[in-house]
Amino acid sequence: MPDLGLIIGNKNYSSWSLRPWLALKVAGIPFREQVIPLYLEDSKPRLLAVSPAGKVPVLRSGELLVWESLAICETVAEMFPEKELWPSARDARGHARAVSHEMHAGFSALRSEMTMNLRLRKRVSPAPATRADIDRIVAIWDDCRLRYGQEGEFLFGRFSIADAMYAPVVGRFETYGVDLVGPSADYAATIRALPAYQEWCATGREERWTAPGAEA
Repeated sequence: MPDLGLIIGNKNYSSWSLRPWLALKVAGIPFREQVIPLYLEDSKPRLLAVSPAGKVPVLRSGELLVWESLAICETVAEMFPEKELWPSARDARGHARAVSHEMHAGFSALRSEMTMNLRLRKRVSPAPATRADIDRIVAIWDDCRLRYGQEGEFLFGRFSIADAMYAPVVGRFETYGVDLVGPSADYAATIRALPAYQEWCATGREERWTAPGAEA
């Protein structure tokens, strides 16, 4: 069993850290966790000491160093193929990779207007660009559930990297009062019911670090 270490940021704020953390937890893969608090005076030098990009999350295993959430998830899937972190069927696997990469690269309006903050509850009226991001995400969830989700409650039936990539959005929707109906509402409830997701959120809400300008 490889010795894995995962360096993450504050659980209240770091959506990117949640993604590989959740994948590892749900898959039952042991790892050591190290938290580097963000938004402090010494945050940047501490991050640069562990990552060439100066960002979290970071996966370490011996001489292996991987940064970026999706790259970490991909690496873990290769290290532990028996965990089936991607769907086994070729078409479903290709679709899962496509929507995961779309999450990784897109939805900038949503990220900007609805920043991750697990302690906050604030209903907002999204700007048009944010509304478009929300509608696209809901369409992705509904489509994946309809096409590939018949054998379970996740996007592709059983839990996959795609679910890890979209889990932080579930938290954002809850924080900012985004109403969901039908398959997307059921899917969000499935993520919220995950013990690992609940563990992350509970720890995040208990943190005492506050980002500059944050409301809670």
